[in-house]
Amino acid sequence: MLLKNKIAIVTGSRMGIGLSIAEEFAKDGANLVIADLDLKDCQKVATQLKKKYKIKTLAVKCDVSKKNQVDDMVKIAAKQFKRIDILVNNAGIYPFTDFTKLTETEWDKVLDINLKSILLVSQAAVKHMKPGSNIINLSSIAGFIAFPGLVHYCASKSGMIGMTKVMALELGKKKIRVNAIAPGIIETPGTKGINKKAMLANVPLGRTGKPLDIAKAALFLASDMADYITGHTLVVDGGWITH
Repeated sequence: MLLKNKIAIVTGSRMGIGLSIAEEFAKDGANLVIADLDLKDCQKVATQLKKKYKIKTLAVKCDVSKKNQVDDMVKIAAKQFKRIDILVNNAGIYPFTDFTKLTETEWDKVLDINLKSILLVSQAAVKHMKPGSNIINLSSIAGFIAFPGLVHYCASKSGMIGMTKVMALELGKKKIRVNAIAPGIIETPGTKGINKKAMLANVPLGRTGKPLDIAKAALFLASDMADYITGHTLVVDGGWITH
């Protein structure tokens, strides 16, 4: 087991990609902090994973765009587990709005949740990380290519890729690795309204991704198998951005 007895925080982990990452980590022996906006959902996930995989879990309600909530979440996690070995910055949103109609409020909300949160959560977590720990940021192929109606989302995911590189440079001095994952079109509750059939024309492998595809990539980056990889963005998109 690659992550046995490791302590991992996964933000946005009550459903979708975050939930799949949390379960893959649990299956591999990691103890988990399930953090999201709905405490009841977090508690439900934490209880299920604890029972199924015989691990330790902690459910915490947290809006990752709010510094006071982030600090409290990390403080509670560190108090219970004494350290943090892995942080997965997964929480994010992607509301569609035309560029010409995008309001300042909408822009700020997406950038706060998707990008500022990386700063807030990572800064708080690093205080409790030892050499050998690592951070994984969930970016997107929208950090590399453009999607209409998602200028704020694309900006946040591009920014995350840049942040990942700088964080890797600076935290490398502490022997802490920082990497990102850039998913393509993934089957999650949040993508139900998207025309996936049209998008599949861009995917050489001819299928949409599953949350487990991203979870497997996260497991690799979080493990010692990737202990000489940092500052990298691993694209998991079925080949979309190869053409």
